[in-house]
Amino acid sequence: MLLALGNPASAQEVADTIYTGGTIITVDDAAPRAESVAVKQGRIIAVGAEADVAQHQGQDTKMHDLKGQALLPGFVDSHGHVIMGGLQALSANLLAPPDGNVVDLASLQKTLRDWVGANSAAVKQAGLIIGFGYDESQLKERRPPTRDDLDSVSSDVPIYVVHQSGHFGVANSAALALSGITATSKSPPGGKIRREEGSQRPNGVLEENAHFLVLGKLMSKVDQEGFKAFARAGSKLWAKYGYTTAQEGRAAPELLSIAKAVAAEGGLLNDVVIYPDILIDRDFIASNVSATYQNGLRVGGAKLTIDGSPQGFTALRDRPYYAPVGVYPPGYKGYAAAEMDKVVDAVDWAYEKNIQLLTHSNGEGASDMLLAAIANAANRFGEGDRRTVLIHGQFLREDQVDTMHELGVFPSLFPMHTFYWGDWHREHTVGPSNADNISPTGWVRERGMMFGSHHDAPVALPDSMRVLDATVTRRTRSGDILGPAQRVDVMTGIKAMTIWPAWQHFEEKDKGSIEVGKLADFVILSDDPTKIDPEVIDTLKVMITIKEDKVIYSQSP
Repeated sequence: MLLALGNPASAQEVADTIYTGGTIITVDDAAPRAESVAVKQGRIIAVGAEADVAQHQGQDTKMHDLKGQALLPGFVDSHGHVIMGGLQALSANLLAPPDGNVVDLASLQKTLRDWVGANSAAVKQAGLIIGFGYDESQLKERRPPTRDDLDSVSSDVPIYVVHQSGHFGVANSAALALSGITATSKSPPGGKIRREEGSQRPNGVLEENAHFLVLGKLMSKVDQEGFKAFARAGSKLWAKYGYTTAQEGRAAPELLSIAKAVAAEGGLLNDVVIYPDILIDRDFIASNVSATYQNGLRVGGAKLTIDGSPQGFTALRDRPYYAPVGVYPPGYKGYAAAEMDKVVDAVDWAYEKNIQLLTHSNGEGASDMLLAAIANAANRFGEGDRRTVLIHGQFLREDQVDTMHELGVFPSLFPMHTFYWGDWHREHTVGPSNADNISPTGWVRERGMMFGSHHDAPVALPDSMRVLDATVTRRTRSGDILGPAQRVDVMTGIKAMTIWPAWQHFEEKDKGSIEVGKLADFVILSDDPTKIDPEVIDTLKVMITIKEDKVIYSQSP
């Protein structure tokens, strides 16, 4: 209900906005719930009982009636790719249900043709057709598309489709020719050009560094305005799902320049923290890293990538894959994208310069490499307060979680894998017993550790309620519960999307909970996630997203 105007603020600070009339989940353990919140100049000035907060109401105070809905802290992106996420928003949607309609190669081809028909002017201008999100684990044929499959859509215009993991791609003949890939081309270190059986002719599928090299060449056809459109679209998409702080989790220097231009134009709705690739230009990182935002953008540290995709069998394991789908040698364990000497050198540099490092490490073998390098660097340069982050950790062993705890490594985990690829992991990557322990949030909490729960968009849509649902229920596509012992309660899941990733980004004093002095970054949900059946959390809707007391997304016009 609206408060009466009979309580002038007088000696109290007069609020610009007071939020009341619904459930307020503060994520502050000292006072987990409140009736009302007052905000002035984008910061919280009062939290508590409705009568107490009403003392801050003045004649010009805007009263925001929550209408029984739930107000939470704005979500903080523990790991995602907000700028390249715009590519997902602006390309052909090749995702499987429930996020798309691709279930076989025929529907993939139809989706591409329909998209080209609806975007013919853009295709003509760019001279390129891009699709995102195919996943052979969800295709009836249980194989990726090939160059020939894509040639049937167009043999003249280059086509490139990106795997949902972001670690593979498929090029048609025109795209291969444009990239200079022929039968005599050699696979790059940390990558692979797949060939047709019994031939050296590339079949169009590119793994890891081969994929990144070709994608980079093809995306060079997109001008600066095109990349700026990606950044704006990504920011809007993150805001739609309640994220007031977004992350670009791997960037080249050129991408940062584009992000700065968009930020200066006011094109970023949310705060964006960007992490340039440590294997590209370290001097660039050192000269740009900052704890403060400029136009809503800052460089938070550096990014290292050690291995690839677990569902695509390129993550580096410490044992053979269980039953990989495809042509693999006996005892195949995946492979490293960066060798041990590069990992040690990168970690040493980050520790010596006191720069935060985020590392993509999926397989047990990759995590062994990373944790050994961190232990070595901590011994040389001291542990400090660097908040080093291990990203994904799909196949962590329990002893590795112990080591992370000892070294103070923050796990940014990917429980959405339990929904999207849980059945695939159980049947093909790690087998039934080990699949229960992917994204081991239960082990982490048993040790009293904080963690972040992420979406890695554009790998998955940055759907915050699906993130929360997967973290709490671990329900697979088939309805199985993958690892009941690894489940956490709803409040823990909320903390893994708010206060803990705020700590991860060194921003816990300003974000992550609804407390006096913090930024008025909020998300309003259709219902209280702590009061409903956890099995329907994914049906909750983000109604409004608020950044520093300004609406950046609303379901209502």
